Amino acid sequence: MALAKEMMGYSMIERSPWLASSKKLRLKYRDNSLPQRKTQLRINPGSVFLEHRRTNPVVVAALSEDLIKSIGSSNSSSGRENENKAVKFKVRAVMTVRNKSKQDLKDTIVKHLDAFSEKIGRNVVLELISSTEIDPRTKEAKKSNQAVIKDWYKKSNVKAERVHYTTELLVDSNFGEAGAITVINKHQNEFFLESITIEGFASGPLHFPCNSWVQPVKHHSSPRIFFSNKPYLPSDTPVGLKALREKELKDLRGDGKGVRNLSDRVYDFDVYNDLGNPDKGSDFARPVLGRQIPYPRRCRTGRPPTDTDMHVESRVEKPLPVYVPRDEQFEESKQDTFSAGRLKAVLHNLIPSLKATISADNHDFNAFSDIDNLYREGLLLKIGLQDELIKKLPLPTVVNTIQESSQRLLKYNTPKIVSKDKFAWLRDDEFARQTMAGINPVSIERLRVFPPVSNLDPQIYGSQPSALQEHHIAPHLHCMTVQQALEEKKLYIMDYHDVYLPFLDRINALDGRKAYATRTIFFLTPQGCLKPIAIELSLPHTGPTSRQKRVVTPPVDATSNWVWQLAKAHVCANDAGVHQLVNHWLRTHASMEPFILAAHRQMSAMHPIFKLLDPHMRYTLEINALARQNLINADGVIESCFTPGRYCMEMSAAAYRNHWRFDMEGLPADLIRRGMAEPDPTQPHGLKLLIEDYPYAADGLLIWSAIENWVGTYVNHYYPNSTLICNDRELQAWYSESINVGHADLREANWWPKLDNADDLISILTTIIWLASAQHAALNFGQYPYGGYVPNRPPLMRRLIPEENDPEYANFLADPQKYFLSALPSLLQATKFMAVVDTLSTHSPDEEYLGERQQPSIWSGDAEIIEAFYGFSAEIIRIEKEIEKRNQDPSLKNRCGAGVLPYELLAPSSEPGVTCRGVPNSVSI
Repeated sequence: MALAKEMMGYSMIERSPWLASSKKLRLKYRDNSLPQRKTQLRINPGSVFLEHRRTNPVVVAALSEDLIKSIGSSNSSSGRENENKAVKFKVRAVMTVRNKSKQDLKDTIVKHLDAFSEKIGRNVVLELISSTEIDPRTKEAKKSNQAVIKDWYKKSNVKAERVHYTTELLVDSNFGEAGAITVINKHQNEFFLESITIEGFASGPLHFPCNSWVQPVKHHSSPRIFFSNKPYLPSDTPVGLKALREKELKDLRGDGKGVRNLSDRVYDFDVYNDLGNPDKGSDFARPVLGRQIPYPRRCRTGRPPTDTDMHVESRVEKPLPVYVPRDEQFEESKQDTFSAGRLKAVLHNLIPSLKATISADNHDFNAFSDIDNLYREGLLLKIGLQDELIKKLPLPTVVNTIQESSQRLLKYNTPKIVSKDKFAWLRDDEFARQTMAGINPVSIERLRVFPPVSNLDPQIYGSQPSALQEHHIAPHLHCMTVQQALEEKKLYIMDYHDVYLPFLDRINALDGRKAYATRTIFFLTPQGCLKPIAIELSLPHTGPTSRQKRVVTPPVDATSNWVWQLAKAHVCANDAGVHQLVNHWLRTHASMEPFILAAHRQMSAMHPIFKLLDPHMRYTLEINALARQNLINADGVIESCFTPGRYCMEMSAAAYRNHWRFDMEGLPADLIRRGMAEPDPTQPHGLKLLIEDYPYAADGLLIWSAIENWVGTYVNHYYPNSTLICNDRELQAWYSESINVGHADLREANWWPKLDNADDLISILTTIIWLASAQHAALNFGQYPYGGYVPNRPPLMRRLIPEENDPEYANFLADPQKYFLSALPSLLQATKFMAVVDTLSTHSPDEEYLGERQQPSIWSGDAEIIEAFYGFSAEIIRIEKEIEKRNQDPSLKNRCGAGVLPYELLAPSSEPGVTCRGVPNSVSI
């Protein structure tokens, strides 16, 4: 059920706790959870009922006695003047503010100052705005009086997570329908406004979902505008809200000038010109992405340029925060989880860093038991660090204190890849299984031509014929010829040749980096599992005697076994780089940021499509900003831990330029592009999987179809004909700006989908929601279970595979295991990588029930949409159970055949700190 709540970030339909006094007429209705279409208003002498079938009435709102009397008087009197005379009456506002769970001394002082300032008139002020009625004097929407929150001072010491404040607003009987409310914060400090509920109108409670920080007037003088939860297309906007709708969007766009303050709510675009820091030296300079090198745009901060290069933006280093619009910053529970993960990462890296500083060597793992001890004993014990540190550090007690007080943090959780079967990672079946059910199941594709062909420009990179020949793979094809295997679709490939080859000269010139451009060929066995049968290792062609290409096949003896293991390790290192830089970062983070920025800039919070997308946009801008600050920046974690080193982001940009296509990002299109599926209208999802036991695809299609059906119902409800889509200026502006500004370098591509009808919109929205939810979950939340054991998935390799005439070959023959360990990342590199993927594989408690805090419903009681959403939620629950059942099926070998880790695209996870891998938005990198 948690996942069902997560998938759309919807809120539970809640009712206000405030009840009218016994002297007032009460509005009652019968359905407590789901508004129905057939509703009838009936006025009796004693009460007003909203009639529904099946359930009992519940008190929800009250009407003023004065208003009812005035209505009666008006009906009984004669004369036009009496009929048109407006009568004032009061409605009650309940404002829900979320407190900080932790307050430092500054917060406490400011809170008391705000409470005291209430007595001198520095209050929080509300004003209600009509959506339907215009004041003839001002020619603007009718407004209530400005009402001051009454009980802020009295509740200043309340420790609850949520505090409800009240006031009364004075409106007249011809006020019309309330559609907006403004909030003025005259306090010293900002506060997080969760919602406002207005009670007292005959139509029932009015709900304003806010979920936003309200800044004090000393920072932002204009009142904050919040709209009710009733969605409106631009053309349907009530007359009283049109100007407010435009003003709010104008404020969110900003003017594109100046440095942004942390309290701002301005969404704007910029290029990736903040990854390097040339002021620190040429080693820290990085090319700008988004000018000569194509790349998606990121959120603009407006920081001044560096002293060295006017085209490079100056950096903000930890612990100072990077600007993102205030409402995009982490909420407290997310920040606590992230901070705890960073503390753990710091402690995990402290001791290896100290040892690296003390000693000259790079501290290879001497045996596999050294790796095992990271999970059993922690970092200090059993790795020979403690005695050495005590001798050489001037303050050994500091290290001892860390060891004693942080023993739990200094240990690593045992990754699932070794918790069930310690040696599974060595086996070929597990190596192949992870290509379809591991952390990067989106690179495997069907081999259509043998030998495989490079698409690199021969004028730049020379001729690149493959070294793979029939005699390399024929013995492993179960008596089939290569041509037969191709025709029967039995050959598959993981091809990283063209991704890595243009960068290999520069990568291999780096200290501690050695890499090949790899191709791995797999055969589909009669059991429905893949089997690796050949690995091609390519190096740049540097001369007639250079060893440009080499093919490694499955082993026949002990020596060739270690060569084969080294070849597989190089493939895994390449796979880790493509997974992190292309499939994870580029496809589910960087490419999504332009759509998020444009959504806030061009679509009002009242727009139904904004309401649909909003839960899936949560945290992405903050995560991406933190990535630019600490992960993908010059000398950041990604450069330190992954094979491409300082060329990581250039490789990501090359993939964006050469391979990324929005029209191929949806699951069905991606499967067809990779040759893993074929169109088949007789199949449940219109596709036939060529490998039936392909967990990522089989489970993913269930989720894709559920999202597509839900989005289809939603879109068709608000756009019953295509003309409405073509004439929706906000929707068209959002999509146009996402492409022409956010993806400006690719805006001329002919593959961008059109936005002319409902089918176009359904496809675009389904793709975005898929990428931000299920696709991101599949690529992110299993990083530690697989990558936490470095030999299974090394992020980089430090040695090439020796050949017989190499000086290193004798050392390799003497101790192949030691050579293998020395080729893996060093202790410092490995522990840094493990700490990072451990942090990124965890999400915070507030994401378990994403959106439940919003009240009561983002669809304002639209029965058809709410019914459709509940149907969607029920479908997700059914899919969860189906996936769980599949994971327990012993006949599906690609899920748990190796006894390691059943593939869980969206099913609940028992990983500590991970309650569900199906979190619906980009919460981690």
